[in-house]
Amino acid sequence: MSEYQYYEFLAVDHELDDDQQAELRALSTRADITATRFTNEYHWGDFGGNPMTMMERYFDAHLYFANWGTHSLMIKLPEQFLDLDTAQAYCPTDSVSAWRHDSHVILSLCSDDEEGGGWDETDETRLSELIPIRADLAAGDHRALYLGWLVAAQTELDEDELEPPVPPGLNRLTRSLRALAEFLRIDDDLLTVAAQASGRPRDDGLAEFVKGLPQQEKDALLVRSVTGDPHVTAEVRRRFRRRNAAAPAAGTRTAGELLEAASARRTEREGVATARAAAEALLRGQTRAEARELRLEALAADEENAWRKVAALIENKRPADYDNAVVLLADLKAVSARTGETATFAERFEGLRTEHRRKPSLLERFERSGL
Repeated sequence: MSEYQYYEFLAVDHELDDDQQAELRALSTRADITATRFTNEYHWGDFGGNPMTMMERYFDAHLYFANWGTHSLMIKLPEQFLDLDTAQAYCPTDSVSAWRHDSHVILSLCSDDEEGGGWDETDETRLSELIPIRADLAAGDHRALYLGWLVAAQTELDEDELEPPVPPGLNRLTRSLRALAEFLRIDDDLLTVAAQASGRPRDDGLAEFVKGLPQQEKDALLVRSVTGDPHVTAEVRRRFRRRNAAAPAAGTRTAGELLEAASARRTEREGVATARAAAEALLRGQTRAEARELRLEALAADEENAWRKVAALIENKRPADYDNAVVLLADLKAVSARTGETATFAERFEGLRTEHRRKPSLLERFERSGL
């Protein structure tokens, strides 16, 4: 397999000016660069830039994947929307981390699959699928942070590490959050077990909340919105979330307990699936046996017509018709065993062999079938 790396950066809160685009062009002559986006892919060699530095200086989101199994997502937000202490409570390791740069907090989520097997670049996630998560984080939705913690629990954390607060809605992930869970390779059983301690989000009442804001404040928000402030929506949603729902309680389970519960659920689920598959196979076997029984009864009532059909199939001289003739002959043989006419069957079958002795393909089928 040849090497493949994909880099994508996105500027959300601002556009890149000409000087910034020129600086980025100096890092890569082949990249697709616009006022809001930088994308490049490599089938050999490496990118000369540093993604962390590019996030600090230019961009608000970054996605990277490589065919050897590395997946990485970075998100940058103003610190008034993503508190560093909160982010670090969910991101305590090297692969899942957060840091402050100037007035922003940058979140980095990384997953590695050393096997890297079955890879296809056309199946990989793109940043457009995940970027709505940034707005959710800005609005105070911490489910993406908790997904990052689950990645760390799977790979790096000590078993006695206590989980952070469990945000509501883990069992009702948005499409973007489901894509993130898949991108980070979070075990489905682990996510299901973790979601058992998650409450339901309370998103109803937003319109009433906005109506209840003081008129002067609503006017100010409207002016900010029409003049291009990208944070108005997140600010309103964040305030509503804080007023409408209590902060999630601190987690009470350890990483080890969650992993053990996930393993138990997986064993139970696989056992149920195995039992179901066995029952379905038995039913299919019974159905086939019943169908053959009905077929043999019909043949016994009109054997001569069946022999004529065998002869007609053979005369067609087509491989598929040869196969059908052999199946019908096997049924006729079974009928002869039930009626005590095996000698008659053997005589008629030998006549067929003699009559069609110049058809090697048919004779080969006779031999393989054991007729």
